[in-house]
Amino acid sequence: MNAIVKFPNTDTYARVIRASRAVRWDIDDDVIKGRRFDLSNKYLPDGLSLVPTFPALSGDKRRFVSQIQGRTYANVFGLVERFITAKLLQVSGEHSLGDQNALEALVCTSDEELKHQTLFRRIESMMAEVMPAGYRFDVDPDAVARAVLGKSAWAVLLLTLHIELFVQHHYRQSIAPEDELSELFKDVFLFHWKDERQHVVIDELELRRLDAGLSAAERDRGVDDFIALVVAVDGILQAQAEADAGYFARIFPDGGGDSRASARQFLAAYRWQYIFSGARHARFQAVVKSMATPAQLGRIAAALETLT
Repeated sequence: MNAIVKFPNTDTYARVIRASRAVRWDIDDDVIKGRRFDLSNKYLPDGLSLVPTFPALSGDKRRFVSQIQGRTYANVFGLVERFITAKLLQVSGEHSLGDQNALEALVCTSDEELKHQTLFRRIESMMAEVMPAGYRFDVDPDAVARAVLGKSAWAVLLLTLHIELFVQHHYRQSIAPEDELSELFKDVFLFHWKDERQHVVIDELELRRLDAGLSAAERDRGVDDFIALVVAVDGILQAQAEADAGYFARIFPDGGGDSRASARQFLAAYRWQYIFSGARHARFQAVVKSMATPAQLGRIAAALETLT
């Protein structure tokens, strides 16, 4: 493997550090503030939950679908941030005897991702206090992280960029403008977004630094690994869609219609949230096009097409 190329981006890393310090927040004092969840508000907005596409659901049932998906949304972020943190810690070692701004920025970002994991564990337990029993999210975050980290660094960093770009899109375009959401839920993702604005800068810097040192064959393997990771994510989403549709049907046995159709609706929402909203993001597409060949881009597009 070729040596990893170093870029003169120390000022950008320094700006990330300053921005991170400016928005530093505390889980209890700034986010939760002694509040509890209740079931009178939606958790996830229609633009993400796609609830309007669930046919013949009354207001209560629509709201409950948004709450199920909001709970899953928090759990998915807690899941993916396990491997994101681990990868950032690995990458930070490449700067340990070099650019100290880069090292500090990566360590700071890793610390914030650890805080996010703690926040999402808290949110899961708080949602469990008010939602009916029976919800399941049976994904082992350590097992997923080990599988992800077994792929090439290029693929993992590209997946990380994909995730943290759609975080920006989700908050700005769907969560922030929605007036009917739980204020606590909105605040969770407001403060998450404040950190992720810096993280996405780090993601792209590190991805481009790595990419510049790859051979054509290594990048081609990276494309295959990225496709494999997306397919693996989709497998998790399929299982969770089945679980969430089953949970809804147990709570509203007369309101969900055909369980298989309900699972397909949940899956369509989850594919939009975690795959297509990132893959179609203009910045993500620009970054991939700047690194991959037309043939490689075609392979990625063909893989995504199989998920529609």
